[in-house]
Amino acid sequence: MIRDDVFVKVEDHIPEVIVDLKYATEDNFTGKVIYDFKDAYLRYGTVKKLVKVQQQLKEQGYLMKIWDAFRPVEAQFKLWEVCPDDTFVANPVTGYSSHSRGNTVDITITDMQGGYIEMPTAFDDFSEKAMRTYIGISEEAKNNSIFLEKLMEKEGFIPYKNEWWHFSDKTEYPVEKEFRP
Repeated sequence: MIRDDVFVKVEDHIPEVIVDLKYATEDNFTGKVIYDFKDAYLRYGTVKKLVKVQQQLKEQGYLMKIWDAFRPVEAQFKLWEVCPDDTFVANPVTGYSSHSRGNTVDITITDMQGGYIEMPTAFDDFSEKAMRTYIGISEEAKNNSIFLEKLMEKEGFIPYKNEWWHFSDKTEYPVEKEFRP
C-alpha cells in the first residue's frame, strides 16, 4: 500500500493522461527551461483524486492534460526572477508555491485524441482573461472551464481565482525540499 504523502509518477496511475510539462521546455512564459524532468509527479493522495477526475472526463469524451505538477523549490525562484508578481507567481522568499507541496496541478482538457478544446486562454496567460470571473470569453470556453472546475471541486480540489487551469488538493502536504524526479 502506498502512503498518500509519497510522490508518484502520475502516468503510472493514469495511463491515458497527457503530460506536457511546459516548464521542462522553452515553451512557457519565461522562454527558458525551468526544470529538467519530463514526467509529472504528485503526492499519491492527490493522484487518487485525479484518477476519479479522469474517469469522469473519459465518460464525457475528454482526457486530462497536465501542464505543471510538482515543482522543485529552486524552480520557483527561477520563475520569480522572471515574473515577480505574486498574483501569478508565488514569492519563494515569503512562502512557497503549492506546486512545491506536490498537491497542485495545472491542467486542461482535450478531446480523446489529445486535440484542442476551447478554454478561456492558453496556459500562463497572465491577464484578466485567465481569471475565473472574467466574462469576455466565448460561451464554449466559459462552459468548458466551468465543467473542469466543477469536476475538480467535486473530487476535492480548490481552484485558484486568477488562473482557470490551477487547482490545489484540499489535502495539504509540507513543502518538499529533497525530492527530485
